[in-house]
Amino acid sequence: MPEVREFALPDLGEGLTEAEIVTWLVDVGDVIAVDQPVVEVETAKAMVEVPCPYGGVVTARHGDPGTEVPVGSVLVTVAVETGTGSGAGSGAGAGSRYRDRIEDRIRGAGAGPADGGRAGAVDGAVAAGAVADARAAEFAGEETGGSGNVLVGYGTSAGGTRRRRRSAGAGRTAPGGGPVRPGADAPAPRGTEAPEVPADGPVAVISPLVRRIARESGLDLRAITGSGPHGLILRADVEAAVRAGAPAGRGAAAAAARTAAGDTAVGAGARTAGAGTAGAVAAAGGLAGGERVPLRGVRGAIADKLSRSRREIPDVTCWVDADATELLEARRAMNATAGDRPAVSLLALLGRVCTAALARYPELNSTVRGREIVRLPAVHLGFAAQTDRGLVVPVVRDAHALSAERLSAEMARLTEAARAGRLTPAELTGGTFTLNNYGVFGVDGSTPILNHPEAGMLGVGRIAEKPWVHGGELAVRRVVELSFTFDHRVCDGGTAGGFLRYVADCVEHPAVLLRAL
Repeated sequence: MPEVREFALPDLGEGLTEAEIVTWLVDVGDVIAVDQPVVEVETAKAMVEVPCPYGGVVTARHGDPGTEVPVGSVLVTVAVETGTGSGAGSGAGAGSRYRDRIEDRIRGAGAGPADGGRAGAVDGAVAAGAVADARAAEFAGEETGGSGNVLVGYGTSAGGTRRRRRSAGAGRTAPGGGPVRPGADAPAPRGTEAPEVPADGPVAVISPLVRRIARESGLDLRAITGSGPHGLILRADVEAAVRAGAPAGRGAAAAAARTAAGDTAVGAGARTAGAGTAGAVAAAGGLAGGERVPLRGVRGAIADKLSRSRREIPDVTCWVDADATELLEARRAMNATAGDRPAVSLLALLGRVCTAALARYPELNSTVRGREIVRLPAVHLGFAAQTDRGLVVPVVRDAHALSAERLSAEMARLTEAARAGRLTPAELTGGTFTLNNYGVFGVDGSTPILNHPEAGMLGVGRIAEKPWVHGGELAVRRVVELSFTFDHRVCDGGTAGGFLRYVADCVEHPAVLLRAL
């Protein structure tokens, strides 16, 4: 007789606590095998296919494309034939295949030393709720044969049993005869807080971020119906309520007071308190009518990382113009003699210039950790790539050991994967230095924000024909503006200036690179 199994969104690693459903790979009624991918989800780092450790018939899918689900929420329900465990193919062999395919894909093996294990993770993301954790605990405690999968958050060992975890307070009785609420006399798990409990009843809210968004938007959480497990209110529910203009709570008055204070401070000084309040009401009305776009996924990860960089790194930018005419001629000559081999890109040549410059100025291939500067032995070169999903920075591992031709091929591969949304976390993290070619947008200069925790970024503007003194005469040359942003903690201006001057010399006279080969 079939037995129902619920498969929850597993812990995807890298500090990620939620994911957005992109595409369902199975329909209700489909027969699936153990470890068969059932859904494609998008995290803050990449899109990945999530396999199910159960084999059987899909009886329900939980969530539509575009739905954001926290770790521990049920994704699919599967009817498994009793006595067959998870289905054919369970056991150590399935677990081995699972680890090979998924741990490398999702966790990103080989993250570089500068990554710190959490680069790019969305700080303050929605934590797994207590209800979801209870489901995950119950799931992990099933005493049937498992697939052998070991991905954090789900999976059981083949033929083994596990003790079912019990929530704090389970089986006890509170004064008055009612059951003790789980966690009532125990501290909240690290990274979570107990749900808000208003005077007239509990509110199913776990995430501090959800409560903060509701408070800042002046929403009454009791007026919101949660879409999560057992009515858990998710961030998407609060954001939908904000867009729909849900009833305001106590936070609305505080928000209006803060706005009034801001209006009074910015005004001419003679504004009265009453005028400030009127300005607050007008400002609140204008804000309520605006479109609210949630900062989540890739956009949210970018916002968090750039904000952190601005808070922690004292960055400085310097510029220089360079005559790129000879570099363009050298590239044309290289590609003319390449035969059937792929052409070398200009970005790859500039990347090769970066690795040569970092070999001369190793202080800039470093990161700051606490009160120490950590100089890194390998150059993992990140390069900015604009995609439909936003700006991403793929990383070329050990770029210092690659020729211009191999560097070009790897950049082309990573760019194609970025545009298709198929970059793995390992290909998006661990960079030690970034090359930013904003010239593709038709601009000359920029003061970019460093890609935390890196200490340097070379910016390349557009290459345009300009009047230039060459060989003692005025001529029209192909000129580019180079900018260099660096962490002033790792070096002084002389080092940064020397780095940028060497880069400019290589651009103007590519033969200089021959000494670095």
